[in-house]
Amino acid sequence: MSQSVTSLQGVGKQTAAQLATLGISTVDDVLFHLPARYEDRSRLTAIKDLNVGEQALVEGMITAAEVKITKRRTLVCMLTDDTGGIILRFFHFSYAQQQQFQVGTRVRCFAEARQGYHCLEFIHPECQFIREDKPAPEIHAQLTPIYPSSGTLHQHLLRSLARQALQNLVLIDPFPPTIQAQFQLLPLAQALQTLHAPPVTVSTADLQAGQHPAQRRLIIEELLAHYLSLRRLRQQAQTYQAVPLPAEHALNSLFLKNLPFQLTHAQQRVSAEIAHDLQQTHPMQRLIQGDVGSGKTVVAALSALSAIAAGYQVAVMSPTELLAEQHFRNFNQWLAPLKINITWLTGSVSKKQREQALNALATGESALAIGTHALFQEAVTFQRLALVIIDEQHRFGVEQRMALRDKGAQANFHPHQLIMTATPIPRTLAMTLYADLDISVIDELPAGRLPIKTVVIPNTRRAEIIERIRQVCQTGRQAYWVCTLIDESDALQYQAAEETARQLTENLTELRIGLVHGRLKAKEKEGMMQAFKRGELDLLVATTVIEVGVDVPNASLMIIENAERLGLAQLHQLRGRVGRGVVDSHCVLLYQSPLSEIARTRLGILRDTQDGFVIAQQDLSLRGFGDVLGTRQTGTMRLRIADFQRDEGLLPTVVEIAELLLKDYPETIQPIIERWVRVQGEELVS
Repeated sequence: MSQSVTSLQGVGKQTAAQLATLGISTVDDVLFHLPARYEDRSRLTAIKDLNVGEQALVEGMITAAEVKITKRRTLVCMLTDDTGGIILRFFHFSYAQQQQFQVGTRVRCFAEARQGYHCLEFIHPECQFIREDKPAPEIHAQLTPIYPSSGTLHQHLLRSLARQALQNLVLIDPFPPTIQAQFQLLPLAQALQTLHAPPVTVSTADLQAGQHPAQRRLIIEELLAHYLSLRRLRQQAQTYQAVPLPAEHALNSLFLKNLPFQLTHAQQRVSAEIAHDLQQTHPMQRLIQGDVGSGKTVVAALSALSAIAAGYQVAVMSPTELLAEQHFRNFNQWLAPLKINITWLTGSVSKKQREQALNALATGESALAIGTHALFQEAVTFQRLALVIIDEQHRFGVEQRMALRDKGAQANFHPHQLIMTATPIPRTLAMTLYADLDISVIDELPAGRLPIKTVVIPNTRRAEIIERIRQVCQTGRQAYWVCTLIDESDALQYQAAEETARQLTENLTELRIGLVHGRLKAKEKEGMMQAFKRGELDLLVATTVIEVGVDVPNASLMIIENAERLGLAQLHQLRGRVGRGVVDSHCVLLYQSPLSEIARTRLGILRDTQDGFVIAQQDLSLRGFGDVLGTRQTGTMRLRIADFQRDEGLLPTVVEIAELLLKDYPETIQPIIERWVRVQGEELVS
């Protein structure tokens, strides 16, 4: 057990409380609180040799100091050496700090040189005061670490604690020597010593890029900890019992017979994988990845029938009411002929409807529940829940997913879980992020789907686009016009969509135009969508609420206004609302000049490809891991040193080491998990 951080010199109750906000409560925590960056203070620079934008260490004498009061109170000092002078400027200082900068005082300062009015300046430099009765402080032979801090803890203290922790290092290296040798991993103690006090010969470029062997050692261990923790979740789930559900039954055959289309080979393959899982006596934990329009919902419906045919209940949870409404319509269309009772439950249903829904689920009268997060609220009980289906799972936290699973736990029985996402994730990354799940991929679009032709057009050609809508709608086809804003508030989205709808109505007087936005009541939104689906509207103006769940085969034109403001994944989802019929479809990405370089790249990628996996990979590169993959990952994997995007190439090594540890060194697994997988402290700054 690691000693308390209070055992280190300089840590009292108040400092311990401040360290706790960084997740530091033990000496081991100090060791794994790694520098965010490094500074080279290994040599003194003459003031005349300073360059704007460069960080440097200088030493000189204070030749002038005064407090100036203009717009803000500022302490301004002149520091000179034999070669020249530089201004030291402080905006935040106490009286005691001011008194330290007396004329004649010798000071060593480190900061970034900036161009001032008359000469170069240091803004809030880090200072050491040199006294005549004491020897000058040594110039560090190592790079100086800069640690993540909450802002109340000084870097001097964090460096002191790291030095003390390294001097008393008693950590056990969890990797056996054979593993270290096989994968060329530095010993733990050497890696920590290098990262907290790197020699000046170490490449700062490698350190900043996360490429140094010392970082690689800890990155692999941290990724391994998260991978093993998910594998453990999977093993734990397999110790639960589940109701085995039949693969073949009358409902299955009748459902497939009534479908107006045939399942693709990919849908058949994934359905068979799910059917195999559902026959087991432990809960299925399967993720379906499928691009926009690949037909995940049909596969989910087929899976639900296995539970319903055996006399059990199914819950289908979606992140938004619009997507839940779409599922309700689809399931109702497919299952109503089979006399299956479906319950609808979201936060917006009336009190009476809610009471009826709760009663139907509690008594078993309803075999299928479709809704939003309202499904896992405390008041909701199921009589015999055997299967949970979660769509767009990355928008839910793990806790929400587990809460719905626990709804069906009776005695030692747990429901099967089927999880769906239209956000494709590269295979190696998915294997690591979803190590607690089996993964199926629907990698084939339904027959007859034609590619969507995508063009990128400036907003100055808006009149041409409006005329194009007129032509398309006059042929009997329908179109979407999607409004986006930087501020995603419902109020501003609504205003933008309403104004756009007004302008289009004035210009397209012969067309029937509808409006959908987040402020509409569920019934109004549903009515408008149904009118569009029935062909009673030619053009639907909408906010991004239609990103998922809308299926209108007759719609063949999508206009996305201010497309430069959206991420690749969201643009790809929106584009997927067209191209669902058997005619050529088009997507127009309307942008406002000037375009940033990243926006230009993003729109170019979308124009050039429709492959969801390619788009997801590019989105990861442009936006980063947390933004793309959402709450499930960012809520459970708060990484300290690893970065899934940067370190994706290490994941095969992580999986290989994990398999060896699970097989030959199982006693090492718990210490690795405990070291890295835990709740972190406050948001850090450096």
